[in-house]
Amino acid sequence: MRQTEFGPAGAFIRWTEAAGDGPARVHVHGLGAASAHYTAHLSVDPRLAGRRTLFVDLPGFGISDRPADFGYSLEEHAGAVAAVLDAAGVRGAEVVGHSMGGAVAVVLAHRRPELVSRLVLAEANLDPNPPVTAGSSAIAAWTEEEFVHGGGFEATLERVGWLWAATMRLADPLALHRSATGLARGTEPTMRVMLQSLTIPRTYLVGESTGEDGLDRAGLEAAGVDVVTVPGAGHCPMFDNPAVYAAVIGAPVSAL
Repeated sequence: MRQTEFGPAGAFIRWTEAAGDGPARVHVHGLGAASAHYTAHLSVDPRLAGRRTLFVDLPGFGISDRPADFGYSLEEHAGAVAAVLDAAGVRGAEVVGHSMGGAVAVVLAHRRPELVSRLVLAEANLDPNPPVTAGSSAIAAWTEEEFVHGGGFEATLERVGWLWAATMRLADPLALHRSATGLARGTEPTMRVMLQSLTIPRTYLVGESTGEDGLDRAGLEAAGVDVVTVPGAGHCPMFDNPAVYAAVIGAPVSAL
């Protein structure tokens, strides 16, 4: 385990790391999750083994600190991940981001292009104001006070099901709400515009059962983004179809 300061005085972002060769691969988790819990099992796949890999927990989640004087916006999360890569001496990383982590990865690549050589985005948020059925929208619908102190956090844990709740219960409620609110608010320019403007290799994975409503596959592909449908998968392809998920992450860029 390693750590570095990321913003508020005395606050640390932490990650675990597997040694290896080649460009570093960096995993960034989604809202209410933690990187190692969602992706460490992939490291034994022969297509991914042997690569230096960082499993980063965003501020407020997993093993990282959760300062109350932090905004938890997508831009601030991206700045915290940049602090990790700077501290780890990483440049030109392959960044794999799931859901909110994908949005953070896009902002990171846009703001600090020297840090990122490739993006693999699994069901990443690309647009502000997600549907009301989205997890982030449901959390953001509460006021901060209601969510943190009025039962909103507890009600959310009961609603989301055991898999998501298993890591969400480790999150700081304030950080969770502010992160969800920032995710719903999005960025300017939007994450989609940032992604489409990048020139590095970019792959977007969508679960087969999720469907493509609102994805705009044609627009992404026109901008040079490889869009891959993961068979038999929903929002968490690393659990639903880990073999295909690992194959896409480990594939040479020329093969996509």
